[in-house]
Amino acid sequence: MESSLVPSEPQRRRPAPKRAQRRPELLRDNEIQAWSKPTRPVEDLDSVASRYPDRHLSLSSKRKPMEFYDTPERPKAFSMDSLEFFFLIAQYFREALPLRLILLMIACQKAGGQIRLTQEEMSTVLDVQRAKINEALGEVMSHGIVFKVRRGVYQFNPPYSYRVAEFIPGTELVEAEYVQVDQDKTIAKIRKDESLPDLVRFPSLEHMREAIEELRKKRAEERAARRLARAQRQEEGSAQ
Repeated sequence: MESSLVPSEPQRRRPAPKRAQRRPELLRDNEIQAWSKPTRPVEDLDSVASRYPDRHLSLSSKRKPMEFYDTPERPKAFSMDSLEFFFLIAQYFREALPLRLILLMIACQKAGGQIRLTQEEMSTVLDVQRAKINEALGEVMSHGIVFKVRRGVYQFNPPYSYRVAEFIPGTELVEAEYVQVDQDKTIAKIRKDESLPDLVRFPSLEHMREAIEELRKKRAEERAARRLARAQRQEEGSAQ
C-alpha cells in the first residue's frame, strides 16, 4: 500500500505583537526635574484638561517674530513703514525701478530715516545704469517721498517710511548702544527748513492718492482716444 506524502508548506513565524511604548507622564509636582524629562506630546487641549483637572488651561495667540533689518555695523535695527504708503506706490509707479529703489532705501535707512547711499552704490546694488538711477530717484523725490540732504545722504519723509530706533549690541571693547529718533522731532526739523519744497515740509499721502486718480484719468482718456481712432479707421475702410 502506497502512502502519498504531501509536502507541508513551511510555516512562517508570526510577528510578535508590538507593545505600545509607554509615554512618560508630565511631572506635576517637581518642576525642576521636568526640564530633564521627556514629556508626552500634546494632541489636544481636552486630553490635557482631563489629565489635569485642577489646572487652568489657556491658549494664547501665536507670537509673531519681529522683522529685523540689520547690518554688521548696525545690527538689530528695526523700522516702521506705512502700509498705506506701500499700497499707494504699488498703484502709482508703473515701472519697476522706482519701486526697487524705494525698497532699497527702506532697507538701508538708519535710525531717523536717513539713507547713506550714493547713486553709484544704488547703481551697483540694483545692477542698473547710473543714468536710470538718477531718473528714477528724481521721480521718487518729486513726490516728497525722500529728499537729498547732501551728496550720498538722503532722508525719508516720516509718513512714508521711518526707522525709529537701532540697537547696537556691545562687545568687550564697546558698550551697547540704543539709538532712537522720535518721529515728531524729525517732522518738526523738516518743517523748519524753508529751503525744502512744501511737498517735503508738509508731506501727505493724499498727494499720492490725487496723483493716482490723475494718472488713471489720463490713461482712460488715452484709451478712449485710441478706440475712437480705431473706429474711424474701420469706418473709412468700409466706405471705400
